[in-house]
Amino acid sequence: MNITPKQAEAYRNDGAVCLRGLVDPGWLPRLAQAIERDMADPGPLFHNYEVKNGRFHGNSVCWLRHPEFADYVFDSGLPAAAAALLGARKVNLLYDQLFIKEPGTDAKTPWHHDHCVWPLRGRQVISFWLALDRVDASNGRVEFVRGSHLWDGLFQPHSFSKSAISYPLDPRFRPMPDIDAARAEHTILTWDLEPGDVVAFSSRTVHGAGPNLAGGRRRRGYTVRYCGDDVAYDTSYRFMPALNNPDLAPGDPLDSDLYPVVWRDGHAQPKAVPANPARFLVPPR
Repeated sequence: MNITPKQAEAYRNDGAVCLRGLVDPGWLPRLAQAIERDMADPGPLFHNYEVKNGRFHGNSVCWLRHPEFADYVFDSGLPAAAAALLGARKVNLLYDQLFIKEPGTDAKTPWHHDHCVWPLRGRQVISFWLALDRVDASNGRVEFVRGSHLWDGLFQPHSFSKSAISYPLDPRFRPMPDIDAARAEHTILTWDLEPGDVVAFSSRTVHGAGPNLAGGRRRRGYTVRYCGDDVAYDTSYRFMPALNNPDLAPGDPLDSDLYPVVWRDGHAQPKAVPANPARFLVPPR
């Protein structure tokens, strides 16, 4: 599937765009198998989310543990889509992440944006949220504040995971506005999704999601993050430990074993999995 000029314009202006049928259906059973293995044996970067009822499974940098995810982040067509939406000559993989809300999971995903917990500087950072189930208002579809990627500054992050690090107050960050109290003042974008549909959104776009109150229906979301030409490594504020890259210094371009180049000058790059992935799979401290 090629990205159309209209889709690229929507991404630039709105900060989020729905890409129907972006992912070939053949990927879905392969990813589903990897998800089940990950949930049974999540490894050291597992970050289970706080719930009163149900189960909200999260995990990061899954491509280093499961070959299906590694194949997908390189070969699914997402690198080309990232280059088209970002207008980038070069695209690096940042990381991938699972968000599995089982039926009856009462946890909402609070309003937030992602950029402030990643060791990056630059604006060309994009996420592709893939639905592996039918997603609607009853089982936790994601909502996006239109145009929020263009707001000034970054917002104070807060941990909503049992095993994630805490994020101390940082005067460089603004408090997150109370979106729910002022919904009428914003345009909220959201889409019902079928398996294989993807929502692409900027790392600066404010978003959140509802609980999964659908009886018997899961909400399996798998997200891959990519970066474009203007992004460099930056450790000047607290970030997710899973993204610590011992091979880079502040200001370096991302090209490295942990953040491989997946697209360059109009061409997909060969799959490159580190020879020793275990050195990056370090539990959070």
